[in-house]
Amino acid sequence: MISSVTDGISRRPELKKLVILKRGEERRIQGGHLWVFSNEIKEVGGAPESGEVVELRRHDGKFLGLGYYNSHSLIAFRLLTTREEEIGIDFFKKRIQEASAIRRRFYPRSPMYRSVHGESDFLPGLVIDRYGEYFAVQTYSAGMDKRLTLICDVLESLYHPKGIAERNESPLRSLERLPDRKGTIRGSIEPCKLTEHGIEYEIHILEGQKTGFYLDQRENRKAIRRFAKAARVLDCFCNEGGFALNAAAAGAREVLGIDASEPAIARARKNATRNSLDKICKFESGDVFDALKKLTEEQARFDLIILDPPSFARSKKNLPTARRGYQEINAAAMRLLSEDGILATGSCSHHVTDGLFLDIVSASAKNAGRRIQLLEWRGAALDHPILPAMPETKYLKFGIFRVA
Repeated sequence: MISSVTDGISRRPELKKLVILKRGEERRIQGGHLWVFSNEIKEVGGAPESGEVVELRRHDGKFLGLGYYNSHSLIAFRLLTTREEEIGIDFFKKRIQEASAIRRRFYPRSPMYRSVHGESDFLPGLVIDRYGEYFAVQTYSAGMDKRLTLICDVLESLYHPKGIAERNESPLRSLERLPDRKGTIRGSIEPCKLTEHGIEYEIHILEGQKTGFYLDQRENRKAIRRFAKAARVLDCFCNEGGFALNAAAAGAREVLGIDASEPAIARARKNATRNSLDKICKFESGDVFDALKKLTEEQARFDLIILDPPSFARSKKNLPTARRGYQEINAAAMRLLSEDGILATGSCSHHVTDGLFLDIVSASAKNAGRRIQLLEWRGAALDHPILPAMPETKYLKFGIFRVA
């Protein structure tokens, strides 16, 4: 119960579910950010449960919006709307329809895309990926997790999918005190064959990384094609072969893909055979750092190397270790490149900023005794939009460098 708040908020504050900010802490929210951190809160009224919708108010009682509260999380409030409206099935239907309409403009002939991208689509903590007649859902906040049934009801009413799966295995869920879960929650889930840039993939929604496929690298897979013709290519952290197959389809003379996951390598080989690219593409399972050392010892040379590693920096405190890892792997790749070779390298951690990643790649070049030129600086695909007011939504960096 709150006691020291003015009557302008409520004559009976115990009946209101409220989050009241400290003086001056509304600036970020009013600037377009969607999160309130626990140390920015003055008082909480009405004893809301985690995941419950509450009002957000300024220190003087002025209404700022509605959103989810979580007493257990550093992100104590996630803004849903700045209007006084009901947060129910109609609200979710409208937001999901708006987000999907944007994707249909970008990809009018593709049935595979990220339909909802969390905060960037004003649905904080919710990710929905579409794979043809199947959907995969991830809920990263307690508020969205409590409404998973409602979200599935909306998807069924709008799209009548054959199946809906949840891939709730992210470390982000532990920050909200949510358990990991994976499985089919509506209908049935089967492997589906879908095409991207003329290459057919068999997508396993319940088995692949993330929700079955790295949708965020969609445009970047196509971008490396211009550098692949007649090239000897190395695709590190190749997963199911996306970059490798695009290089082969663009006319590479030889492609080697390496990934630590044996199931992913098995699927990459099947994808290569499915697209009649198995004569060009070879896939091996193993640790990429060890593989690069071995290739260096063998004095191997490549014309194009792609580095698409997992996030090395899951939090700010891991940045020093992450920097060393990124620097080591980029320097190792540069040593393997032929003169005038191409390095396509990425980082998927929002803690690693554009500037920091460029510094890392520059330091890697110095360590490798090479000179570099940045040819292209890219990010995530169009179905992964960014909120300029939320740096956290800008996570993927992908640079294409000439290495002399």
